Amino acid sequence: MNRKAGLILASTSPYRRQLLRRLCLPFECIAPEFDEALPGSMPVTELVRHNTLGKAASIARRYPESTVIGSDQLAVCADVVLGKPGNHQAAFEQLSFLSAKPVDFLTGLALLHAGEERYACVSYRVVFRNLSAVEIEAYLHAEQPYDCAGSFKSEALGIALFESMQGDDPTALMGLPLITLSGWLYPLRKDSISR
Repeated sequence: MNRKAGLILASTSPYRRQLLRRLCLPFECIAPEFDEALPGSMPVTELVRHNTLGKAASIARRYPESTVIGSDQLAVCADVVLGKPGNHQAAFEQLSFLSAKPVDFLTGLALLHAGEERYACVSYRVVFRNLSAVEIEAYLHAEQPYDCAGSFKSEALGIALFESMQGDDPTALMGLPLITLSGWLYPLRKDSISR
């Protein structure tokens, strides 16, 4: 399949799309054709790398003239890998478990361009306040973060659930580490991705 060279985000995530728009570069989103490995199938850092590069590579094979961004994120608390809750009850149970605990978010980032591959895993930690059942219910009814690992949206009301945040790039917590990505893309801006 032929396509004009450009920047492609290997994702259909509305959160990653919104984040990438901050860089004011033209891009398009294409769903990767890749079956993600599941938690427990390999160590967490390997799993993030495998899924991130797998998503990006599935698009790069289809559009070899393009610059492809891939990303994947896992949240870990007390050796438990947290997925997207999917519904209210699962989100309530997840936030109840996270109450008064630290959670590490590992966000993989890949950039495939002209046969070259770059990869980084950017970590970010949040510590949850001691949350009551009433607080959790109120938050879930207000924001319904059922498609977010950890059952919260840090860019919105979810910030009120935290006691502290630790990390170099808050956009990593949201799913696409823009500080690292900007450093990679800047040298390419005069190339085909900015046309």
